[in-house]
Amino acid sequence: MCPDEWMQKLGVNLWDGTIRAGVEAIQWELSQDLLARGATVIIEWGTWARAEREVLRERARELGARAELWYLAVDIEELWRRVGSRQMEDPPIGRQDLEAWFSQIQVPTDEEVALFDPH
Repeated sequence: MCPDEWMQKLGVNLWDGTIRAGVEAIQWELSQDLLARGATVIIEWGTWARAEREVLRERARELGARAELWYLAVDIEELWRRVGSRQMEDPPIGRQDLEAWFSQIQVPTDEEVALFDPH
């Protein structure tokens, strides 16, 4: 479930927070239905905060699904390279934007990772 892909297909601006929130809500509703039916779902939202990840993990478990956390530790230089090659945003993401967001991410601790199912 990747809101950027859905928003792009809908022809809406990736920066529109209201539409993004709506798309994520629809994706989460669909994801819960799929999980309850035994399907595998990958959430590819910016779950930057531990609290956001906890909500997803706890609800998946309530539905009887496994919950895995995949965190890719990528340095800011690589992120900047990827943003530059992606070129999906209008206006484009600036280096200062990326640095500000990078500083806001709550990197999963070993303690948090242990709360999830192993890969």
